[in-house]
Amino acid sequence: MRTIYLDNAATTRVDTDVVKAMSPYFTNNYGNASEPHLWGINANEAIENARGTIARHLNAHPDEIVFTSCATESINLSHKGLIESFNFQPHIITTSIEHKAVIETVKHLKASVTYLSVDRDGLISTKDLMEAITPNTVLVSVMYANNEIGTIEPIKEIGDILRKHNENHPDNRIYFHTDATQAIQYLDCDVNYLGVDMLSFTGHKIHAPKGIGALYIRKETPLIRQQDGGGQEFGLRAGTENVPYIVALGKAVSMINKSKGDSITKLRNTLVEYVLDKVPDSRLTGHVGLRVPHIASFTFKNVRGEDVVVALSERGIASASGSACTSGSIESSHVMKAIGAPDDWSAGQLRLSLSKYTTKSDVSNAGKELVSVIEKLRTGMF
Repeated sequence: MRTIYLDNAATTRVDTDVVKAMSPYFTNNYGNASEPHLWGINANEAIENARGTIARHLNAHPDEIVFTSCATESINLSHKGLIESFNFQPHIITTSIEHKAVIETVKHLKASVTYLSVDRDGLISTKDLMEAITPNTVLVSVMYANNEIGTIEPIKEIGDILRKHNENHPDNRIYFHTDATQAIQYLDCDVNYLGVDMLSFTGHKIHAPKGIGALYIRKETPLIRQQDGGGQEFGLRAGTENVPYIVALGKAVSMINKSKGDSITKLRNTLVEYVLDKVPDSRLTGHVGLRVPHIASFTFKNVRGEDVVVALSERGIASASGSACTSGSIESSHVMKAIGAPDDWSAGQLRLSLSKYTTKSDVSNAGKELVSVIEKLRTGMF
């Protein structure tokens, strides 16, 4: 069976060059980076080289980069670490469409939270954000690009707003975090251009392995570590460093080529146009123009997204749906609810996400199979 992988927003294939770069650190260069002997020195040098590569990509200083196991851990460290540094009940502003890593983390914290609503395209209003600021606001956390619908939020505009606020209210400093997991490979992540104080991302979305991530932390951002032990990662993340995976992340970041996004965008647009033309009662979700290149997300009336995913899988095609079947009924994702998708549409959510490995043939064949699947599901032929 021919297979087509269109679930790259969930995880990506590890690049061959990334595997080559990390392999020696499993065998010949296997030292503990905390040890002062030759093996440890070589391991530490590899870590710092990777840290420098990532810092250059973000226009940051190397000692502002902390390695973690994934974006979820980065988010936990940034949010919990910051909020726990204050001796009053702080206020957080975030959005109703954040990844669960943010939503569940802020629920855990002893803080008041404002969840900004979004419009039907998934965009927040910066006016709403400004109106939500209180004297106790210490953190704004807005994802750069949504993982379900691909909409790009106005991160630079938010950064400019908060920069001006902090200049005018030095005693009410607000820190700004963005989850750049879906953005790091395609969008400008210069932290000074964006005006962010913290930025999180993970390796397995950019052709590195699962199990490695990073957090950018601007100097003088107050943070309490969440993992106690040794003094690794500037005292913010205790534990023996995962040298091979850190090397892999550095290599993957060094290989980011934003011009690739143009060709992926063309393939995505071809897929979107075909599906919307061939499938009755189909809609694109997310903003038409302000979206990352690799995510095409749809809703289909009167079908269940999970059924579409299963049927496509049986035909060798990987896809994803944010809806979930609970006790015999379909529970729409929090993102679909936030953008106001009607129940008979939101249950039919489907995400197809591309990568640099996706071909024209993949897109053509997947589009044809999807049309057939939707038709058969609607006529009860499965």
